[in-house]
Amino acid sequence: MGRLFGTDGVRGVANADLTAELALGLSVAAAHVLAEAGTFEGHRPMAVVGRDPRASGEFLEAAVVAGLASAGVDVLRVGVLPTPAVAYLTGVLGADLGVMLSASHNPMPDNGIKFFARGGHKLADELEDRIEETYRGHSAGEPWERPTGAGVGRVTDYDEGFDKYVAHLVGVLPNRLDGLKIVIDGAHGAAARVSPEAFARAGAEVVTIGTEPDGLNINDACGSTHLDKLRSAVLEHGAALGVAHDGDADRCLAVDHAGNEVDGDQILAVLALGMRDAGTLRKNTVVATVMSNLGFKLAMEGAGIDLVQTAVGDRYVLEEMKAHGYALGGEQSGHVIVLDHATTGDGTLTGLMLAARVAATGRSLADLAGAMERLPQILINVRDVDKSRVASSAELAAAVAEAERELGATGRVLLRPSGTEPLVRVMVEAADIEQARAVAQRLADAVKSALG
Repeated sequence: MGRLFGTDGVRGVANADLTAELALGLSVAAAHVLAEAGTFEGHRPMAVVGRDPRASGEFLEAAVVAGLASAGVDVLRVGVLPTPAVAYLTGVLGADLGVMLSASHNPMPDNGIKFFARGGHKLADELEDRIEETYRGHSAGEPWERPTGAGVGRVTDYDEGFDKYVAHLVGVLPNRLDGLKIVIDGAHGAAARVSPEAFARAGAEVVTIGTEPDGLNINDACGSTHLDKLRSAVLEHGAALGVAHDGDADRCLAVDHAGNEVDGDQILAVLALGMRDAGTLRKNTVVATVMSNLGFKLAMEGAGIDLVQTAVGDRYVLEEMKAHGYALGGEQSGHVIVLDHATTGDGTLTGLMLAARVAATGRSLADLAGAMERLPQILINVRDVDKSRVASSAELAAAVAEAERELGATGRVLLRPSGTEPLVRVMVEAADIEQARAVAQRLADAVKSALG
């Protein structure tokens, strides 16, 4: 059996890979590991539990809550809220643990479990490993120590979480959004109520799509992975911009008034320039991943802003930011972390800050995003291959070396196994789109040949 925890928690097909038994067992294991680490020392432990609207989240939430309470942890059940809301509430309420049930941008049949430590930060790899080891040990027959009587955890619905989180989002904005018409695509997900409410309270005229979750339609031809409906709505309503979230709303992509996509790199560039001008871009540095477009790096160099790049995954961006005191970081996919106001990527906060920059400058989003010129970039996801052998295949290494010789200094190649899905991502950048496409396809074929 492979490692349960990926780059963003435990994910799988709900009720097949991710069962109620697994959710319950991992929750009990997490409580025991954190207790052994001294997290609960001297007080009765408390956890915040939230979920996105997937139908499977209902039974998985019940399993997680049961597991935590059976281990002596009091539970505040906040219901359907974004991942960053659960992280925020874990921190502001002084909880010892946060648990979010979501598979983010994945299709509806999937679900996932993500744990947050005290303060609302993602668990360290070492703690995840210990939780998994503890879970496996007890699954093999080792009995749990269980409290009885008054020692069992109590479960409370915490309905104030919605207003507390929205008030936080609006309260940290540098300026209001009055006069802006904005379309919000909630992906029929966790942001369906939160994001429109936050933008409206900040003064925007809000048009909504993708805000009627029924448990089955999350990410279905909508949200940050499907921008066509957002483009159409922005053009139809003459909006200044559109904002799209994924299922758990930890990311944000946008479109400008003409319907052109504004990706995570461009959003990061707009915010970096704004924070530099405001004096809040600590150490004059922004953090991004190796997947960021080469145009982003060139734009930051041109603006005199330092760029630090990490491995792919917002957790690695966050680790770098925390280690060195940086204020802003993110990914091309739209995970943007503003560390002064959030402990993880927050799609609603990102959209609000992007709109606030438009309102403050009086410039269009298209104009602001023009600070960065995207180089042609082709990404191919190669499925049904052994992603564990990417780094060890001599055949694949030779194909990559040949591609890099062809591209020279005008492009780059990146191959990496997905941390959340069974596939290998092939990314090629080049000055010419046709060259990038041809090289990417050859590399994708090489991946199939070498790892199939």
